[in-house]
Amino acid sequence: MDAVLERCAGLDVHQETVVACVLSGPLDRKPQQEIRTFGTTTRELLALSDWLVEKQCSHVAMESTGVYWKAVWNVLEGHFTLVLGNAKKIKNVPGRKTDVKDAAWIASLLRCGLIEPNFVPPVDIRDLRDLTRYRRKLQGQVTSEKNRIHKVLQDANIKLTTYVSDLFGKSGLALLEALVNGEVLDAKSVKDMVFTQLKKKVPELIEALNGRLRVHHRFLIGRHLVHLRQVEEHIEALQEEIDRLLILYRKEIDLLVTIPGIQEDAAASILAEIGADMSVFPSENHLASWAAVCPGNHESAGKKRSSKTNKGNKGLKAVLCQAAWASSKTKNTRLAAFYNRVVKRRGPKKAAMATAHLILKICYFIIREKTPYQELGWDYLPRKEKGLDYWVSKIKSMGYSIQIQDTHPA
Repeated sequence: MDAVLERCAGLDVHQETVVACVLSGPLDRKPQQEIRTFGTTTRELLALSDWLVEKQCSHVAMESTGVYWKAVWNVLEGHFTLVLGNAKKIKNVPGRKTDVKDAAWIASLLRCGLIEPNFVPPVDIRDLRDLTRYRRKLQGQVTSEKNRIHKVLQDANIKLTTYVSDLFGKSGLALLEALVNGEVLDAKSVKDMVFTQLKKKVPELIEALNGRLRVHHRFLIGRHLVHLRQVEEHIEALQEEIDRLLILYRKEIDLLVTIPGIQEDAAASILAEIGADMSVFPSENHLASWAAVCPGNHESAGKKRSSKTNKGNKGLKAVLCQAAWASSKTKNTRLAAFYNRVVKRRGPKKAAMATAHLILKICYFIIREKTPYQELGWDYLPRKEKGLDYWVSKIKSMGYSIQIQDTHPA
């Protein structure tokens, strides 16, 4: 292997220790190797940085091991050219697994330029990524709490959902609070609690509220409602911080929401995952491969075996698939037409992933070119004129035989 770096270092990062291996020397000779072990406290990491500066290292590589690499990256960032490698791709040969050998192996690969760097966005995008991911988790908790309340109501034979479409709207929450407090609900009190069209359904609501609600059910519903409000308050606080970070990226968000199926929350999550600088991805295909929304490629002996996608960026895939489902419901759009064309032969799940792939590629060009989405319409593909062979095969498939005769002989 030909060396390309004269002075570089490889780090084997763990929770409590960091093993550093520095390789230095002329490119045409065997490098000198020096290995030291440091702790992971801030003082120890600063000592590691000073030692690497003393050794005049220009590049430092490490594996993306859980979250342990982040603290090391934050301390060394700005002082060296950092390379974050995929642990699966730079795995050492079997039988050579020690911390020292791992660090030396990473340094050897870095010296020869054989580590493909992972995408690590700048600090503000990393902060935005943490917030949007946490927001998705809390939104999932909100859904879980609402489902638990539905379950308790069914156990108590309270059939509110039969007549109240949004149980957690203004009217539904008022009725739930009355149930938790053990209030006596008559026609007048129920009518005062509900709004709009529900006032016409007061007799049905009283019948639906007449179940077997025990103290146990009231206690559970009360706890679920308290937790639901707390989580919603956390989401509001997160949203304020997300909006503050998005001030610098307002233009990119406004461009992304022009894509059918993408709203502001999804646009913020997409931007937090891929960043605003598309120059880090050589092409839209590289971005799709990094996110693992493109078809898998597994071919051996001329046979294609599996086309399932890799794990990739799970958060980004989830948001893109959600946007794909939403765009498939839009009318007279290119994305809906693409989904409907794929779903006929590949099924809804693969069609959603294919649409997510297309949406991500559109996001790449929109952010790179700073231009809004241009709708091409559902009939954006040119219609192909069906030739003679098509009609012959069509007639034969219907059970008829056909003979072609030229009516204009030369």
